[in-house]
Amino acid sequence: IRRLRRLPAPLAIRRKITIAAVAVLLVALAGCGDEGVAEGATVSVYASAPRCPGAKQKLARSGGRAGDVRVRVACLEDSEANGRIDLAAIGANARRALEDSTTVAYIAEPDPAAARFSRPILESADIAQLTDLSGATAMARVLQALRSADDSSSPREAVQSELD
Repeated sequence: IRRLRRLPAPLAIRRKITIAAVAVLLVALAGCGDEGVAEGATVSVYASAPRCPGAKQKLARSGGRAGDVRVRVACLEDSEANGRIDLAAIGANARRALEDSTTVAYIAEPDPAAARFSRPILESADIAQLTDLSGATAMARVLQALRSADDSSSPREAVQSELD
């Protein structure tokens, strides 16, 4: 048999292992993404420092949930120093939200220039950015978007489409 395949025994075994691994990976990937959010899952809303207290208050009044989904607020570092916006801090805040796979929304800084700077970073991951709203109002909109989300869609996609 080795002569017919012209493969040494260890190479034939590696080939079978590789094929089996690819098959397992394909089966695993086939089941991903179509089931929506698991009951009791937790999603995150990132809020700029000035808007975080209002967002936390609104979330507390809602019981920390939107339907079957638990919601948490992650407060970001202040992006203003000596009365001026700190672009490095704004970028770091946006990247922090981007790197968290549970992020569904970003409540932006009150300064329109700061919000414009973080927008491209957030758009690259389809994270909804709420601007020109108080922290409480922005959180209310996120909670409503999560409640009205279709069970089959991801929370991030649901919030993004609802708030666009």
